Amino acid sequence: MDSAGATPNEAALGRGGVDIEFDAGPKRAAGYLSAPAAGHGRGVLVAHEEWGLVGHTRDVCDRLAREGFLALAPDLYDGRIATDPVDAAEVAAALRPDPVGTLLDGAIAALVSDVRCDGRGLGALGFGMGGVLALFAAARSTRIAAVVDFYGVLPGWMVDVSRLDAAVLGIFAEHDDRVSARERQRLEISLGARGRGHRIRVQPGVRHGYMSDDRPDRYDPAAAAAGWDATLAFLRAELA
Repeated sequence: MDSAGATPNEAALGRGGVDIEFDAGPKRAAGYLSAPAAGHGRGVLVAHEEWGLVGHTRDVCDRLAREGFLALAPDLYDGRIATDPVDAAEVAAALRPDPVGTLLDGAIAALVSDVRCDGRGLGALGFGMGGVLALFAAARSTRIAAVVDFYGVLPGWMVDVSRLDAAVLGIFAEHDDRVSARERQRLEISLGARGRGHRIRVQPGVRHGYMSDDRPDRYDPAAAAAGWDATLAFLRAELA
């Protein structure tokens, strides 16, 4: 794994991670990697949402690193950042399972091969589209032992849930304007059919995107703190 070093913007924002490149099939891919102060920790793959590898995703990696994890967020958009909701939806719709799967496989391999990565099992985490991609990555790789899916549901992506061997924590918003209760229940039924551990948590009184502190119209500090605490407890228990 080649580190390109922190960009000027990362340094200015006080972020602790670095922009990196890693092998993903026949090409090199980019991502953001944040390591714990202890120098080693359990690995976590962070799949970005439909906006791209934005500041919030990088912040999540840094927060995980401060909690003792080695966190890598691959850039699925090759440097592009969506400018508005319509643009974000169009870029996300253009993604295709095979190239995205190859890129996620490469990110998993990069984490596993990093000497700072402890243990065999990895975590995977994502928000919205990223939550679905975390499930997608876990269905492709038995190295992922735990998935945290924030308000991501399955329609529209080829996630073979029967191949998913990881424990799953799904966290959803009660008043989600993008994910219906029926879609959430469909995901829960699919996960339950595997015979593996899973839990669906519905946060009362909040809307889709409530974890994103860069979206003041959606962000809920108390609910976000509860979601983060649940995430850390789950990852620590499943990756112990």
